[in-house]
Amino acid sequence: MLDEIRDKIEAEIGRLTHELNVELPERIRIAVEHGDLRENAEYKAGLERQGFVQARIGHLQARMSELSKIDVKAMPWDKVGFGSKVKVYNVAMEEEAEFSIVAGDFMDLDGGQVSMASPIGRGLMGSREGEDVTISLPVGDRVFKILELVTLPQQLGLDPDEVKGE
Repeated sequence: MLDEIRDKIEAEIGRLTHELNVELPERIRIAVEHGDLRENAEYKAGLERQGFVQARIGHLQARMSELSKIDVKAMPWDKVGFGSKVKVYNVAMEEEAEFSIVAGDFMDLDGGQVSMASPIGRGLMGSREGEDVTISLPVGDRVFKILELVTLPQQLGLDPDEVKGE
């Protein structure tokens, strides 16, 4: 999972860097050729996009730095955490759902990914297989029973004795 996230970040940084260094300068150059910069919407849009792209690249570089600090061996073997795959039973809806707990930038609800920062993600963090967890959602409190849990250390095939987590 960490390699997949790193690959996505690196790909986005690559696309944005190309846009910043190749496409935007050309757009801005063409806009400048149109004359009066005070009333030139293309020029202003180009500069705004340039600022956004620079900020996004900075954000993504910070995320890469954060990812490099993750120590999978320090993660709990038996509790929901980053990268965990969780199968839950929603008591109110009487249905099962499967989630992967991911970082906020990579959430894909249709793909079964839930951000650690979302209400469901926060509510599930630290819980164990077999537990009932009450989570406050915008529609009210919901009880989820954790049916199955596969943590990131388990997915990577680490031995429980190697893992220092709680």
